[in-house]
Amino acid sequence: MDWGGVLTEPLDAAIRAWADLDGVDFEHYLGVMGSWLGPHQGELARDNPVAALERGEIEVPHFEEQLARRLSEASGHQVPSAGLLQRMFDQFEHAPAMSALVLRAHRAGLRTGLLSNSWGNEYPREGWDEMFDAIVISGEVGMRKPEPDIFTHMLSRLGVPAEQTVFVDDLAHNVAAAAALGIIGVHHTAYDTTAAELEELFGVHLRD
Repeated sequence: MDWGGVLTEPLDAAIRAWADLDGVDFEHYLGVMGSWLGPHQGELARDNPVAALERGEIEVPHFEEQLARRLSEASGHQVPSAGLLQRMFDQFEHAPAMSALVLRAHRAGLRTGLLSNSWGNEYPREGWDEMFDAIVISGEVGMRKPEPDIFTHMLSRLGVPAEQTVFVDDLAHNVAAAAALGIIGVHHTAYDTTAAELEELFGVHLRD
């Protein structure tokens, strides 16, 4: 399971709420991210600021300064850099139904893992020990999705072969990267559709 956008409510709504709070035009934000991440959100150079942050190669304040500068240039007004990411993460809302689904899967005997690209954020880890057999956070291991190594690292941690593993993510390019390694990919868009697909794949009832 991914975290942001899977175990939280959709990222688009959270980032729009942060943009409103900081007086940032959402389209300006998308433009900056597009210039860094590329048209498919996965084809980027190793020295890209987002990739460096997700691998833990640069500190949060350094990234915030770069992002605030680009947003300020685009918007024409000064966007405060200090605490920018925390203000963004404060808008993320927990998706309790998805967490409950993972917990039921774990209790049903499925091995479960969290695989998340971090932006230097503190995760709300309460209950994770009961939910997950393995936790892989990009900034803690120096790898990031969609790089193949982070998927093989998770498979090793779980002790499950790729063809018996299902990966759930809200970003299609991450799902495609997992599928290229033989992992079954589920593109998460809503609780009901993801739950139904997982139930069919595993033959286990997962909805309450």
